[in-house]
Amino acid sequence: MKRIFKPSLIALFFFSVWCSNSSAQLIVKPGDPHLSYIGRIAKSLDSVAFFWPGSTLKMNFTGDAVDVTMRSTREAGYFYAIIDNDAASAFKFKVDSNRAEINVAHGLAAGSHSLEIYKLSNNTSKNILYGLRIGGKAKLLSPTALPIRKIEFYGNSITAGHGVDVPPGQKESGTAEFYNNYYTYAALTARHFGAQYSFIARGGIGVMVSWFPEIMPEIFDRLDPFDSKSKWDFNKYTPDVVVINLFQNDSWLVKLPEHEQFKARFGKKAPTDEFIVDAYQKFVNSIRNKYPKAFIICALGSMDATAPGSKWPGYIEKAVKNINDPKISSLIFPYKNTGGHPNKKEQRSMADQLISFIDQHVKW
Repeated sequence: MKRIFKPSLIALFFFSVWCSNSSAQLIVKPGDPHLSYIGRIAKSLDSVAFFWPGSTLKMNFTGDAVDVTMRSTREAGYFYAIIDNDAASAFKFKVDSNRAEINVAHGLAAGSHSLEIYKLSNNTSKNILYGLRIGGKAKLLSPTALPIRKIEFYGNSITAGHGVDVPPGQKESGTAEFYNNYYTYAALTARHFGAQYSFIARGGIGVMVSWFPEIMPEIFDRLDPFDSKSKWDFNKYTPDVVVINLFQNDSWLVKLPEHEQFKARFGKKAPTDEFIVDAYQKFVNSIRNKYPKAFIICALGSMDATAPGSKWPGYIEKAVKNINDPKISSLIFPYKNTGGHPNKKEQRSMADQLISFIDQHVKW
């Protein structure tokens, strides 16, 4: 007689649990069309690389938890995970050289949610996203349309967010942990205008000389800032407004003839006023060549390059006058007259000034 297998109730229970668990999650590849990205990122189906501060992933979904699988090269990177636009409750997390799955949200209520993964730290880390896993009744929803307005910033540590997260009373160290681009004047301004954003910024960089070999005119057109062959396609992003906030580092290094980068760039003699103005003009013209219709704001501050008696605001104003373009203006942030880099309050003050300037001068 043929025997017929009848699974026990216990077996049926475990099979049911396995089926339930296997269907209660959704694996999402970084190249999925439901995901949106802001900033200069290297995108493929199976991975996405973030280079610059402020680089962002956005996703709409249903589910009760989200994990991301990431790793970093060069140095650790730091990110915010923001659920449902609640930045006050953002989860800050670290991505290091170990490929790891990181839980960035859990215990979410039923219904639709949004997730924003936002790079806080400097461009000195390359951060690779390999995928996301959504738990619960998981489903990807249509992406929110990106804003029509676009703004781009070229800057140094002030724009990148150096020291924004330094605890009160603690000395700045310049480590990635204390960068927070999200609360810089640049990011605050972009969010005020509901604009897309791109931050081409690195702590320590200058127009003529930096604290390291690279200068902004040599890397501003790169996707990966550390790869000279990695060129950015400027057709992918055309800003309405460009803000350049550079010269803070130049203002220090031109006074340090024994520094190796001074010697590499200038030899034994500091640059003349004419050389400085010309170098700035050339960089601004490089930006203008990429963006013929953008309104360009040549800013400086709010650290000691704008202190009383400083020549550096005058260099920028002279360069802008020489260029003689009605859509290129200068904006000098007043010297903050405190030590270290701008904190959140000082960044907010800069944002208020920039917002007011844009309101007065830009029609978009």
